[in-house]
Amino acid sequence: MDHFLPRKPLHRVLAALSRMPPLESLLLAGTTVALTVGGIFWWAGARDLANLCWAVGTVVAIGPAVGWVLAALRRGHAGVDLIAVLALGGTLAVGEYLAGSLIALMLATGRALEAAARKRASHDLRALLEHAPRTARRRTGSEVHVVPSAEVAVGDLLVVGPGEVVPVDGNVVGDTAVLDESVLTGEPLAVHHAPGRSVRSGAVNAGGAFELRASATERDSTYAGIVRLARQAGAESAPVVRLADRYAAWFLPLAVAVAGLAWLVSGSAVRAVAVLVVATPCPLLLAAPVAVVSGLSRASRRGVVVRDGGALENLGRARTLLLDKTGTLTGGRPRVVDVVADHGWQPSQVLRLAASLDQYSPHVLARALVEATRERGLRLTVPSDMSEEPGRGAVGTVAGRRMAVGRLDDGAEKPAWTRSVDNRAVLDGAAVAWLTVEGRPVGAVLLSDPLRHDAPRTLRRLRSTGIERLVMLTGDRAEPAREVGAVLGLDDVRAGLSPADKVAAVRAERERAVTVMVGDGVNDAPALAAADIGVAMGARGSTASSEAADIVLTTDRVDRLADAVAIAVRSRRIAVQSALGGMLLSLAAMAAAAFGLLPPAAGALLQEGIDVAVILNALRALGDDRAARPALQPSTEALIHRFAAEHDDLQDVLEAVRSAADRLSGSPGPEAVTAVREVHRLLTERLLPHEYAEEHQLYPALAPTLGGPEATATMSRAHVEIYRLARRVETHLALAGPDGALAPEQLDDLRACLYGLHTVLRLHFTQEEENYFSLAP
Repeated sequence: MDHFLPRKPLHRVLAALSRMPPLESLLLAGTTVALTVGGIFWWAGARDLANLCWAVGTVVAIGPAVGWVLAALRRGHAGVDLIAVLALGGTLAVGEYLAGSLIALMLATGRALEAAARKRASHDLRALLEHAPRTARRRTGSEVHVVPSAEVAVGDLLVVGPGEVVPVDGNVVGDTAVLDESVLTGEPLAVHHAPGRSVRSGAVNAGGAFELRASATERDSTYAGIVRLARQAGAESAPVVRLADRYAAWFLPLAVAVAGLAWLVSGSAVRAVAVLVVATPCPLLLAAPVAVVSGLSRASRRGVVVRDGGALENLGRARTLLLDKTGTLTGGRPRVVDVVADHGWQPSQVLRLAASLDQYSPHVLARALVEATRERGLRLTVPSDMSEEPGRGAVGTVAGRRMAVGRLDDGAEKPAWTRSVDNRAVLDGAAVAWLTVEGRPVGAVLLSDPLRHDAPRTLRRLRSTGIERLVMLTGDRAEPAREVGAVLGLDDVRAGLSPADKVAAVRAERERAVTVMVGDGVNDAPALAAADIGVAMGARGSTASSEAADIVLTTDRVDRLADAVAIAVRSRRIAVQSALGGMLLSLAAMAAAAFGLLPPAAGALLQEGIDVAVILNALRALGDDRAARPALQPSTEALIHRFAAEHDDLQDVLEAVRSAADRLSGSPGPEAVTAVREVHRLLTERLLPHEYAEEHQLYPALAPTLGGPEATATMSRAHVEIYRLARRVETHLALAGPDGALAPEQLDDLRACLYGLHTVLRLHFTQEEENYFSLAP
């Protein structure tokens, strides 16, 4: 007849079992029912039935508690649950059934709280794993097929639909991609990627469908690396957790000794049981891993993936921070920092033509030229008869004229103005892309790898978190390295280092203090592995550095490093505070119980409150530390992004001011006066309205975040100086003769005004970008 019985597949049975409540939940329910029903019988006068219910609740808890103790012993240490087992057995032995039931409820509550805390704390890491893309739409001719993302090869053309996850790293083809990169960076704002721009796997398509040319396989893509690290995240091996075990190693014999002494002196076994009851810190020392795992969760929400709890705890103890320069303190790619034009040419014209010639070149400097042109809203021209010579540059025809961008021929004749460009390049550590027309130099574009705007604020925050020594290790030349060190106020700068030299430097620093190494390149991987904590800039860094690191910053912002250190310091502080604070309270209660001031039942209630309070305190590590990062209103963030974009757009104005001053220094003729008049027009129409809007819109919006209007007073004074110099230039033009010529006595002051204005503007822009714009994600 068994063939008439329904047969359930094995996977359904297993699924049903998996949906059953965990042991902690069942234990909490059982002990709560036993305590409650016993209380009802007690109030009804049925004392024997009440004691029976409480005894059953005590016995129910002994089994799981013994199991947890044995599991701890197998791991090589006596868990704190051993005290709970002794207390439970003691209450049964002396007939204190109510106290035993309360201890059972305390044990169950603590275990349930810890399980809930771990579940909540690890939610972000689980979400990271669940978000991993598993399929991709591969276009072959006119057909699109869904394939496993593991089968995607470099060069495949993929289609990413609305709401879909980018399966692999690649470059946008065709339409602009609008992506939600919050999983990677922690930032909620959508990011627009123009055709040709690279995007990372894991981002979500927040716009229409777009095509993607794969530049990496699934395994080698950004998100796969993040997932590999996330799978290893956990707090079980954190040194602070082992510290909690060391606390238990002396706390357990101390509790037994106090209980035995109380019994011996008083002759009352009840006092001994009372001591054991209040010494039962079952969830108390578990507050340490709760705080650490909570810190891991908080870090993941800031775009920081921590390999394990040990790395987070070590980061909280670090006192020395070593940083690579290129890609860490700087952006890691060249940017246009200045454009110089010959007489008769405008800087914007030079940049546009140079980028037009270089727009099809794969060279890193060529990409920088094209990006700068697009940021300034300049239109590129398609050249004809194009050719490119590696190491020399590109040559082509634009508007019927033969032009070239790149290096100048060694034997070519150089006008006098080019020597000042060469001099500036040496002083600034910049590369130069020369624009020549019909073989004659007409302009130059200076490019360098500038400091990240968020680097100064990041280093100030790091010092405030307890970092005492900041050192830069770089393979770059000494001159630019020392300049960066001076700007950032570093304690030491070591330049010209090989990877082996960096490893030696890391080992030397480790002998003095817990040391962090931050880098992004393949050459940084050995140093990252040699440090106590290695931190990789994973957004655009190498796979080798990410694999060697303990912590990976998944967004291309160095200020996430300060976030990680602040979270680590706070999590460790809360963990130690929770463990020590709870134990001190337990010791005080033990003393009261030993002197007979605290009966077992009341002691159990007191210990329950202590343990719950400590666990809840440990959960504070999940929350934000409002003092670490100023909170911005969405409208203020939008203003910051607007004015940051305007800074990019106004770079040609700064270049025009410097160019006009240079022309006055050369030959102060009609061309120089024309250049000054053009500067006056640019100031009046573009720059001064920008400064006015900053003063009356941005600064008032920032004042609440920064602590009041006084915080922006220095920057407001810079606005006044900019207006003063602009009016002085206008006055000089008004004083020019009837033919528009400047009087000789005007030249020195006008030249000083223009150079001064250029210097003030450069400093003012930099200060705003470092102090204000870096606040926005």
